[in-house]
Amino acid sequence: MERVGAGGGRRHPGRLERLIGPENYRSLRGIVSTPSSVAGLVLLAVFGVVALAAPLICPPPDPSDPYHIPRDGFSPHPRPMMSPWRRNPPPLPVWWKPIMKSDSWVHVLGTASGQWDILYGVVWGTRTAFKVGILITLVAVSIGLVVGSLAAFYGGWVDNLLMRTVDIFMTLPFLMAALIMAAILVPRMGRSIVPATIALTAFGWMTYARLIRGDILSVKEREYVLAARVVGVPDLRILVRHILPNAIFPTFVFASMDIGSCVLSFAGLSFLGVGTEVGYADWGQLLSFSRSWLTNLAEYWYIVVWPGLFLVLFCLSWNLIGDALRDTLDPRLRAAR
Repeated sequence: MERVGAGGGRRHPGRLERLIGPENYRSLRGIVSTPSSVAGLVLLAVFGVVALAAPLICPPPDPSDPYHIPRDGFSPHPRPMMSPWRRNPPPLPVWWKPIMKSDSWVHVLGTASGQWDILYGVVWGTRTAFKVGILITLVAVSIGLVVGSLAAFYGGWVDNLLMRTVDIFMTLPFLMAALIMAAILVPRMGRSIVPATIALTAFGWMTYARLIRGDILSVKEREYVLAARVVGVPDLRILVRHILPNAIFPTFVFASMDIGSCVLSFAGLSFLGVGTEVGYADWGQLLSFSRSWLTNLAEYWYIVVWPGLFLVLFCLSWNLIGDALRDTLDPRLRAAR
């Protein structure tokens, strides 16, 4: 459909607008034209490059176990930034000698307590953050979509049963419940990303169920849904083809903002000792190495600043993108602008 341009003439839609549709094109244009979302996209792109280029930035000493942070001894005292390696240095990246003018590998960001290399931990921890955040969010969204959709679409006793189950789960403090469940799973499954991921997923799907339920309740009484019922379209097809595509956008917005929260919660579990195994490339694990030196941060500031900065900026990037998605996809906010 042609539109009237600013000069009074008809504006012909571009190729991209014809390909993805005018509504999606307007949403995409709103996202890339908002300063906060552009900042979030730039930050996320930087983290994506770091995650993809991790083997080039910090080559793993053991390619079969790249997430294990190399350590330079066992001393509890952190070592300052740019200090040389004393024993078993990891392989030098190909870019090191031309840029640093040196054949010896140094601790660029220093070492944490236990001589764990901070640079290696924050670089490979970026991959852990993407993996954990996206995985937990996808599983939680999937469970919430199923529960919320069934509750809203069928109503009655199905709605009461499912929503009362959601209420029971929501009475539990999220982080405390996840901490207890992870502590129970660790002795049985071993320390890895799996127990913490299962625990955070088990107590993170309820908000999605409530959110999608409310949106479906407002959509399922619309004319096109009633018309599909009249002509005998099966319930599953009505739900999947006609209701969910028009009710799922607020869930996507919340999910994009929740990825950063999942990474932060996972780092919290690692900091408390029920996350990954000792030496795993995880920002929460690196922060846990600094607990004994928090009273002397004037000298050992780098053991907190670098993993903390990566964690804060990663969460901030997802929050900025989520805010832009909300402003773009919410018709009321779009009309207000």
